[in-house]
Amino acid sequence: MGTRVFTRAAIALIVMALMATSASAGALNVAPLVLASGPSPFAGCTVGGPGTIYVNAEVEPRVAVNPVDFQNIVAVYQQDRWSNGGAHGLVAAITHNGGQSWTRTWAHFSTCSGGTVANGGDFDRASDPWVTFGPNGNAYQIGLSASADLLTSAILVSKSTNGGDTWSEPITLIRETSVFNFNDKESITADPGNADYVYAVWDRSRKPGENADFHALHSAAFRGDVMFSRTTNGGTSWEAPRSILPTNANLFTIGNQIVVLPDGTLVDVFEAIKGSGLEPARQTFTESVLRSTDKGVTWSRVIDISTDQSVATRDPDTGRQVRTGAGLPDVAVDPTAGTLYVVWEDSRFSGGAHNDIALSRSTDGGLSWSSPIKVNQTPNAAAAFTPSVRVAADGTVAATYYDFRNNTATAGVPTDYWIAHCHSDCDVAASWGAESRITTASFDIEIAPVAFGYFLGDYQGLTSIGNSFVPFFILANAANTANRTDAFATTVSP
Repeated sequence: MGTRVFTRAAIALIVMALMATSASAGALNVAPLVLASGPSPFAGCTVGGPGTIYVNAEVEPRVAVNPVDFQNIVAVYQQDRWSNGGAHGLVAAITHNGGQSWTRTWAHFSTCSGGTVANGGDFDRASDPWVTFGPNGNAYQIGLSASADLLTSAILVSKSTNGGDTWSEPITLIRETSVFNFNDKESITADPGNADYVYAVWDRSRKPGENADFHALHSAAFRGDVMFSRTTNGGTSWEAPRSILPTNANLFTIGNQIVVLPDGTLVDVFEAIKGSGLEPARQTFTESVLRSTDKGVTWSRVIDISTDQSVATRDPDTGRQVRTGAGLPDVAVDPTAGTLYVVWEDSRFSGGAHNDIALSRSTDGGLSWSSPIKVNQTPNAAAAFTPSVRVAADGTVAATYYDFRNNTATAGVPTDYWIAHCHSDCDVAASWGAESRITTASFDIEIAPVAFGYFLGDYQGLTSIGNSFVPFFILANAANTANRTDAFATTVSP
């Protein structure tokens, strides 16, 4: 499969965007999409069953920009998704020319991707990829590796010193075989102020597996710690993982992400299920944070942002489940002002009928939070889902998301990807009036792989270069069951 590249006019547009000092008040300019994925390098692998394998299906990307070379971007995603959890392996898409073209490499996080007993990657499946760059240009990716029966779970980290072109053998942060404990939904964050420090965080629950409905999954007797590990020597070694929750009595967390404020404070954002193990009527779901002012040595009490009122997203034509990022917050920090922004799916704006994109802001390092506001402009009472958020160098805030606004009564469910932005007073809904369509044509989400619902990923990628944004995301291909999805990138500029 070939790679489409930017036209000369599009490249000029990107250069102008990188030179811009402030964003315009209107809609953003979206450059042509660039295909970043290719034919699966693991297509011939027979490891990982039972289950349905969707060869050539890419899902669930994250993306990061090299701070010492803005032309170098690395995105990671699941390659060849299984219907019942995980994938053949995790692939890294690499560009050294600002996104004009992409190559692909991979760490040894699974047997299909070169993992062995000797290098520590002897797992049937891999999932939940995440990537970050340190201030010296070293890249780190983290993944969840697991056995096909999901009884063995492990969190692995790999490092690249050449912009993602090659990756070190993985370091195992934790590996367990248990019917009671499962390590899941990990993320990794390099400290932008100190190249020696990188932070990993994940949840460790009592029961493995996935479910079509996040809230139904966590209505059972679950408990879950927030597990934390860090390196203080640039990835040479990692500290033994430990729980950073002040208490886990009747508490479960998922979707942990750490961001680093300009003063060095760490803020871990997650979904908390309070009253886990009690009847559903006594449970509450909240977007919450923990704070550390000593680089992760000690952590604060749990601070709540808001309740999570997300509901299941359904195919508007058939009622079938659409697996989205419900219950998983995304967070971004203004690198200069330190203002925090968290987005998540929430049905409060529709009276519980469907999810929109909620945003809350903190101007005091996560100690207090604004009331949630709706940032998407989706009409027709259609669902919006799987948001990402990022702050550009000039303080502009952007959020990306999918929605069903262009669906009709005909077969298939036309789906689009959007970006909305705000320049100031971003905790006020009226400040989010400008949307830009990223997709040039709607795609049918019913072509996507089915993994407890039509599945593009529990999250997508969004980063920034200067005052421009770089979305990295998944689209479904038209009626192509041999290649259901692909990963694409673009630049969105003032």
